Amino acid sequence: MSESNLKSMNDLVSLCKRRGFIFQSSEIYGGLGSCWDYAPYGIQLKNNIKERWWKAMTFRDDVVGIDASIFMHPQVWKASGHVDGFNDPMVDCKNCKERYREDQIDTSKPCSKCGAKDSFTEPRDFNLMFSTQMGAVADSSSQVYLRPETAQGIFVNFLNVQQTMRKKLPFGIAQIGKAFRNEITPGNFIFRTREFEQMEMQFFIKPGTQMDAMEKWKEIRWQWHLDNGIREDMLRWEPHGPGNLAHYADAATDIEYNFPIGWGEMEGIHSRTDFDLKQHEEYSKKNLKYLDTEDGNKKYLPYVLETSVGCDRSLLAVLCDAYRIENEGDKENERVVLKFHPKLAPVKVAVLPLVKKEKLDTPARKLFEDIQKNYQSEYDVAGSIGKRYRRQDEIGTPLCVTFDFDTLDDNAVTVRDRDTMTQERVAIDQLNKYLYDKLGF
Repeated sequence: MSESNLKSMNDLVSLCKRRGFIFQSSEIYGGLGSCWDYAPYGIQLKNNIKERWWKAMTFRDDVVGIDASIFMHPQVWKASGHVDGFNDPMVDCKNCKERYREDQIDTSKPCSKCGAKDSFTEPRDFNLMFSTQMGAVADSSSQVYLRPETAQGIFVNFLNVQQTMRKKLPFGIAQIGKAFRNEITPGNFIFRTREFEQMEMQFFIKPGTQMDAMEKWKEIRWQWHLDNGIREDMLRWEPHGPGNLAHYADAATDIEYNFPIGWGEMEGIHSRTDFDLKQHEEYSKKNLKYLDTEDGNKKYLPYVLETSVGCDRSLLAVLCDAYRIENEGDKENERVVLKFHPKLAPVKVAVLPLVKKEKLDTPARKLFEDIQKNYQSEYDVAGSIGKRYRRQDEIGTPLCVTFDFDTLDDNAVTVRDRDTMTQERVAIDQLNKYLYDKLGF
């Protein structure tokens, strides 16, 4: 059986629309640029990814979780440097008015949209934060921001969490939440959007131990992606050189995935030093130092090791990696299949009566209800059995259970495997054990 991978992002966009993973936001009004709605299968896949990340982070004794508010005091963003420094250099084409990031194009060449030569404006800073007003009066005193990152909600809560949870260094605080950036040039489906979800963990450590912490978390985070079924040859490390470090970091490296658009960042692992806590201590005038009772009651600002993975980008990588075309070009045998890890698959088991007959429907629905108690399942009766198999392949369902007329006599069903398409006859009273063994949970 020949097999090929995803070659074009357009093919994935088409599949996601056709099979109910991701829709264009406000599509009936012509859509809103770089904004996307997660459809039924997409949100289930996304929730599965978030659940696995949350468990990986917080089902341990040295990490706890929070959910900080999206709106924060404006001074938070002044202290973090976002108000003054969260800028991209922007240029406009004087002819067609298209906007570009100046650092991502060659301004000596013609405009890629209209072909005009020497048409670009001088670069100017463009702040990426969305601002809005809070309260009844819209003036400068009521200005707040949609957070451009979730990390600051962790930093301003560091001392509260440390004291209430009685945590000693090293320990981490994890959070999943929405962030918003007014990107100049978003695109490539959900790779770069203006509204996105981050899964971040800030690990607070004693100064001087940051390199050891980085190596520890690099190993943990790399393995997490492999455990999600991502092929290792599609991942790589991309260290940041001295000239590419963020102003707050003394070391950084990214995990990149080989998307159809090329290699792109999926997760960043950064040593943020004590920059953030130092800034918040200065601007808030609050003492944020940690009392180290195990080291002579010394007081100091901890260093921070950050792991930050974009939930949307992780989902995109999972989709790209799972996408397969088998027997490409063979009209009779070609099939598109999403080979999700079973724990990520939006639907684990599909129950399919062989034909739409009441004689089969009633007992098949009863079986479906029993399976649904343990696994996210789907009951599908529309169309021929072959077309239903193909539909379940395209949404990534690992196992299909077919209830046929023989089932009424022998109390057994046919279970079809998504990846191999092999079929096994399984007694209904043994089905739960069979599913557990096949799915691994």
